[in-house]
Amino acid sequence: MAYKTILVHVDDSRQAAERIRIAARLARAYDAHLIGAAATGISRYAFQGGATLPPDPSLAIHLEYLRQRAQRALDQAEPLVQQEGLSTLEKRLLDDDASGGLGTLARYSDLVVIGQADPGEAAATVLSDFPEYIVFTSGRPALIIPYAGAFASIGKRVLIAWDGGRSATRAVTDALPLLRQAELVQVALFNQDGTASQEPPLGSDIALYLARHGIKTELLPSRPSGNIGDSLLTLAADLGADLIVMGGYGHSRFREILLGGVTRTMLASMTVPVLMSH
Repeated sequence: MAYKTILVHVDDSRQAAERIRIAARLARAYDAHLIGAAATGISRYAFQGGATLPPDPSLAIHLEYLRQRAQRALDQAEPLVQQEGLSTLEKRLLDDDASGGLGTLARYSDLVVIGQADPGEAAATVLSDFPEYIVFTSGRPALIIPYAGAFASIGKRVLIAWDGGRSATRAVTDALPLLRQAELVQVALFNQDGTASQEPPLGSDIALYLARHGIKTELLPSRPSGNIGDSLLTLAADLGADLIVMGGYGHSRFREILLGGVTRTMLASMTVPVLMSH
C-alpha cells in the first residue's frame, strides 16, 4: 500500500496553512496527487432532486459570497503547496457542508488531512464534530492536525496505541507507509477494556506483523491511568513522538457521533498530529 491520493481540507481558518503545508510535504514524499477541497457550507441536499433554494435574491448573493470565499481559500493554498516543492494542487470547490463534501471525496483518496476543531474559532462552514464525522463515516484514515502549534516533522517518531482491536488494526494498516519511513516506532499496549496490558502476546504479535513489513518496533507496556487518553498524550510528550497512530472508537447514529472516552480525549486535547481510523 502507498499513499497515491491525498486530500486536504482547505478553508480560511488560522490552522489551514499548517495542515496544507503538511499535506503538501506528504504528497511530495510519497509522489502522491494532492487534492485541496473547500466547501461552501451549504448542504448538497439543498440542491438535490431538482430542489432549489427559495428565490430570494439575498440567498443567491450569500451563496455566491460563500463560493467566492471557498475559491479564495483554494487560491491561497496554491502558493503554500508550491513552497513545499509540490508543483500542482488539484482544487475542488464543493457546494456542500464540509463534513458531507469531504466525507464523500475522501473515499476516493488514500489519506485525508484535516484539522482539530478549534473551540476559539467558530467556522461557518465547519461544524464542531467535523473531525469525528470524517473518521467515522469516510472509510479512510484521517490525519488530524492540532489547531495549535507548528509541526516540522510528522512520522519520524511514531507512537502506536495498540489494544488488538479492529479499529487499532485498521489504523496500523493505514499507517504502514508512514511507519516504513519512521526512524522509531514505539507501541503502547492496552487491553480492549482500556486498562494497561502486560500480556506478551498482545505486543509480540503486532511486533512480528510489523517486522514482516520491515518495521522495527519497541514495545512499551502502558502506564496505568484513570484516563487512557491523557496517559497516551503524556507518553507521547515524554517520548518526543511526532505522530500518534490509533483507532477511533465509537459509532454514528444519523448525524450524532457517539465517541469512546479515549477518542474523545484525543480529539479534544491532542498536542501532536494523530492518524486515526475506524
